[in-house]
Amino acid sequence: MQAFLKGAATQSAKPQKDKPAAGTCGEKKPKSVPWVEKYRPKCVDEVAFQEEVVAVLKKSLEGADLPNLLFYGPPGTGKTSTILAAARELYGPELYRQRVLELNASDERGIQVIREKVKTFAQLTVAGKRADGKPCPPFKIIILDEADSMTNAAQAALRRTMEKESRTTRFCLICNYVSRIIEPLTSRCSKFRFKPLDDKIQEERLLEICEKENLKYSKEAIGALVKVSEGDLRKAITFLQSAARLNGEKEITENIVIEIAGVVPSKMINSLLQTCYNSTFDKLEIAIKTMIDEGYAAMQIISQLHDAIIEEKLNDCQKSAITEKIAEVDKCLADGADEYLQMMGLCSVIMQQATRNN
Repeated sequence: MQAFLKGAATQSAKPQKDKPAAGTCGEKKPKSVPWVEKYRPKCVDEVAFQEEVVAVLKKSLEGADLPNLLFYGPPGTGKTSTILAAARELYGPELYRQRVLELNASDERGIQVIREKVKTFAQLTVAGKRADGKPCPPFKIIILDEADSMTNAAQAALRRTMEKESRTTRFCLICNYVSRIIEPLTSRCSKFRFKPLDDKIQEERLLEICEKENLKYSKEAIGALVKVSEGDLRKAITFLQSAARLNGEKEITENIVIEIAGVVPSKMINSLLQTCYNSTFDKLEIAIKTMIDEGYAAMQIISQLHDAIIEEKLNDCQKSAITEKIAEVDKCLADGADEYLQMMGLCSVIMQQATRNN
């Protein structure tokens, strides 16, 4: 008995872990979420610029019916956000997890996964009602993001499942290139093209985020964000968040945006073109080496050179010869060719065409 009491006493004497006091450290801090996720549309009405898709989905939501869908278009235009917002409106927060299966390009989506995982989920019958009493559709949704990276065999296996399970399942295929989706799948879906976002729409969204996050910014910075993102709102929001974190409480300027985006300053592009027009081959070598040594990507340089060449005072024959070379260089760089040599090849063609003008 004494031994038992002694053991109990020593146990109580052990230092206990400090429990956080109520109202101090115990309170959970709000999770820091990337702004791309934080400001993702929560409902179909919040989707920007894609009027046709929104109109069709709203009608479908009213009737609680949906066709198989195929969304295609450039990245960052709201394809995934739109179908996720529609699914949340259809099922509510409670049934959403049970009724929606989302597979991305990062998941394995070969023929075996289509035959097993997708087919099994599609065959499940749906039951249950929404907690808020709203009507719940009698089907599930399978979202296949980056569907253009699926093998042809996997796409072929999918078409039979789409047909057989049409009573209980709807499919939404999302891709950048509709030409990579096999014809039997595209004919089974309602196709919607997502357009690159208009500059004004992007500006509105960025200004809205700036207000909510209490950011200081210049008009030129917002204009630069819109320009460097090229219609990709996701990219614009990511650059804005990076600029805000880098800059602290200071004003976000155009130079900061250009620095973060890795864009070559327009002065450098113009200087390179002037070197091609007026200088010797030796000076051209030095100019290209300087740009590459400063860390600018050759792909970015040729992209901006292309835009600059189109606006230059050259005749159509000269422009076509230069842009044809740009296309060749782009392909070579994508295949892993040396950046310096490819840039030298391109600039020598620009120099050659410019001398013909004189």
